[in-house]
Amino acid sequence: MISSRNKSLTAAFVATTICGTINAFSTRCASSNHHHHISTTSTSLFSSTAQEQEQQLFYAAAGSPSVDMNKYNLPLPSCIENWTAVLQAETSMQSAGIFLKAKDSELFVDSLRFTLRRSGGLGLILTELAGGREDGVGITIIEEVVDGGNADGSGIQPGDSIVGLTVKKSISKGINVEEERVSVATECLAYDATIEALMSLPEVVSDDDEVTLTVKRLRRQPKVTVKLQYPPSDNLPDASIELFAGENLRRAMLTRGIKLNDKLAERFDSGGMGDCGADGTCATCVVSVGKGMDLLSPMKQQEEQILKTKPRWRMACKTVVGFGMTEGDLTIQLSPRQWEI
Repeated sequence: MISSRNKSLTAAFVATTICGTINAFSTRCASSNHHHHISTTSTSLFSSTAQEQEQQLFYAAAGSPSVDMNKYNLPLPSCIENWTAVLQAETSMQSAGIFLKAKDSELFVDSLRFTLRRSGGLGLILTELAGGREDGVGITIIEEVVDGGNADGSGIQPGDSIVGLTVKKSISKGINVEEERVSVATECLAYDATIEALMSLPEVVSDDDEVTLTVKRLRRQPKVTVKLQYPPSDNLPDASIELFAGENLRRAMLTRGIKLNDKLAERFDSGGMGDCGADGTCATCVVSVGKGMDLLSPMKQQEEQILKTKPRWRMACKTVVGFGMTEGDLTIQLSPRQWEI
């Protein structure tokens, strides 16, 4: 028997529903946290571990990553400390519901997908961080990836939270056999509700059956340290600000009180006012990049044409820092035309 909050299940029944035998259940200390060990029934299934699966990621203004995003992963204790949930009202981009969130504003929640063999079990140990509610709402995460299990080497990490699973189910229709996808959602479910969702999946038919796991992962946001150098005529000391990857350079500087108003650049503005509203025509926000050009988004055609004789210059309004989710040091000179006087 296990804790009264878990269902008493035979290993054989679990093997046909969630693809593994449960070897051990336990309650952590005096709390209501539970562990779920999905393990293999045959070690021969795991003669070799899978290579980490490539992810197709895209981060809005920062674009597709040009670095290994695993460098921003958090250790398990930090994940345990920083996972929380939030009730989200319906928006044009997202339906209403309860979703995982990071407590620390310097962290972000990433979504990843992994495809694993079902036969023999997933090889994951789950633990509950929050639960005990009658509606089944809570937070359940992966505490351990079992050595030699199907998840071993896939890229799934301790601290990840499984938010969805999808399997293919074959359906016979006369002489034809069709496949349909069966999915279950597990985001912000307590331990028992998570196990119930896992058990609702169709049974394993062959050793080739696969399941696609969608997990959410806490990662730290990459940062770019920007050294600002003012024109000598301003008689101001250098300043330093810290930006997150994906921030627009002009907007970020303005919100941090950095003034951008190079009067010598007004000739690019169609109305002559020297403020085009970030359209990339007045060039009053132009900066000269002394270090860290590789941390910036590539130029588009309009900016490239306007600044074609100034290879180190960028329009701040058209520049994203930390492009490709990179981080590092950036040095820029403000109002570069004033440096040429």
